Amino acid sequence: MDIQSVQAELVTELREWCEGEFLDEETALFALAPRGHEVAEIEETLGTVKAFGRVRVRGRKFNTKLNRLSVLCETREKLDPTKIPPDVKHPTTEDSWPVIIVGERTALGDAVKTPLKSLLDASASNDSAESIIRAVGDLLSKIEKPSGENSSYRRLRMFSGTLPTPAGEEALEHWLEQARLMVEESDCSIKEKRRRIMECLRGPALSVVKAVRTAEANVTPSKCLDAIESAFGAAESGEDLYFEFRLLQQEKNEKLSDFLRRLEQSLTKVVSKGGIPASRVDVARVEQLLRGAIHSDLMLIQLKIRERKQNPPKFLELLAEIRAEEEYAAARVKLSTSVHRVHANKEVDGRQTEILTLKAEIKELKTLFATMKTEPCQEVGDDNDTVPVPVSSVEFWKCRGSSAEETSV
Repeated sequence: MDIQSVQAELVTELREWCEGEFLDEETALFALAPRGHEVAEIEETLGTVKAFGRVRVRGRKFNTKLNRLSVLCETREKLDPTKIPPDVKHPTTEDSWPVIIVGERTALGDAVKTPLKSLLDASASNDSAESIIRAVGDLLSKIEKPSGENSSYRRLRMFSGTLPTPAGEEALEHWLEQARLMVEESDCSIKEKRRRIMECLRGPALSVVKAVRTAEANVTPSKCLDAIESAFGAAESGEDLYFEFRLLQQEKNEKLSDFLRRLEQSLTKVVSKGGIPASRVDVARVEQLLRGAIHSDLMLIQLKIRERKQNPPKFLELLAEIRAEEEYAAARVKLSTSVHRVHANKEVDGRQTEILTLKAEIKELKTLFATMKTEPCQEVGDDNDTVPVPVSSVEFWKCRGSSAEETSV
């Protein structure tokens, strides 16, 4: 009897056998071996398959329909259906032992074989490229895309709604932003999105979502996030948020680009609450930029923002222009500072030269003064060309006294 015709029966038998032996279906397999093989030989033969790992026989019984031994085996690791071969060959006799597992390997194999067979038949009967392309298209359409339920994703951080925000948790605004991004961009099911949200909640926030699910069992992930925002967010209307937006001003030493990003964050909240229609976003952004940028008037003039008020640029375009102008201004300031530093260094060098010259002159005067103190009084001749030698003040007065006495005599 063909194994494929009783495939479903064998899988059902494997499930029942695993339940009776208390085995995990993900680590169990069913081998159909000929009669006359011992347990050790069966384990050794199945052990030749690397995907099985270490195999242990847990039960044996004879199948009269297939005239083979049905051997229940257990592996140490969980089996990957994509890596399990449909049969195992005995190393000596080269006999094929069919292998049955609880998985989707057989179903996937059948789904792929039929289109492949049709592709080969089409190629054999008609060698045109059009028929081959059509067959390949049919093959790709029949192969199911892998489910995103177990795909890797960035886990949301914990949120409890407690204030102040505990360590390791995210603030409400940041958490809601990441959660809404996951709901909008992820291609997994609604149930999986809801599970991802609930697994990151605890405390009061988890209680709120549980209450919402009690009232509506199949509540959407977006409604769960709306409930959290209503329970823990600021109770502000769209008009209140728009009024706060119109009061924003540039802080001292704040770059114009940073102020624009702050405006955009506030403007996004206003639009989400219905404070202004989305069609007026660009106009409102430019108006408040002109009103609130009190420390960047010159840059606004250089960018001609006021002249473009009737046809305002988009956020990213405006941000790119402002950042380019800021970098240009920073480069000008850096160049000016460099030139000023060079001039300052030249002035310092000139002053140092003057100081050294003065020090040398002072040292020379000190030496001359010391010489005047130490040298004795010398007679001065009548020759007018003779230069008197300097003497100390004491010797000078002594000489004056001697000259006076001689004159009186």
